[in-house]
Amino acid sequence: MSRIPFPFHAADISALARTLAGQIAALGRAPTHVELLNMLARSAGWRNFQHFRAQAAARTAIETAESNPAVEAIDFIKVRRLLRHFDAEGRLLRWPAKLGERQICIWVPWSRLPSRQVLSEPQINGHIEAAHTFGDYALLRRWMCDWGMVERTTDGREYRRIERRPPAEARELIAGLARRRSGGAA
Repeated sequence: MSRIPFPFHAADISALARTLAGQIAALGRAPTHVELLNMLARSAGWRNFQHFRAQAAARTAIETAESNPAVEAIDFIKVRRLLRHFDAEGRLLRWPAKLGERQICIWVPWSRLPSRQVLSEPQINGHIEAAHTFGDYALLRRWMCDWGMVERTTDGREYRRIERRPPAEARELIAGLARRRSGGAA
């Protein structure tokens, strides 16, 4: 079975080396292969190697879909159903129970984050808070980070929206909410 390569990026190599050295010193012996993978992943801000690998796989899937837009089909019935999760102002009323619905609905609060700006934690929380009504901005922020829609520093002080094209159904949902807000038919 062939291995799938996952690109590894660390924003600050000095911080990576310092964190890695501390983890190895705390271990008190040479780490095993798996321990070293987990240490590297933690040093770059992931929970462990599996978290890193899941993020990389999700990013690859998104980039593949973005590079081949002809493959994307829109399920308009699903989009109409997803519109029920939003109020008249386009705020998310409830967090959908189904993962597939979550993956589409999360693009709406993401689309309301300012692009190409570094945001502090209170700033991003404010933007997310304004985009939903159920009072759990941390849940939405965490999902955005886990799904590679927002990046943050390892200390959680700075956040930045990752610029990418939402899936076709998410784009249609965002457009439907905009039509609803402007008084057109959703």
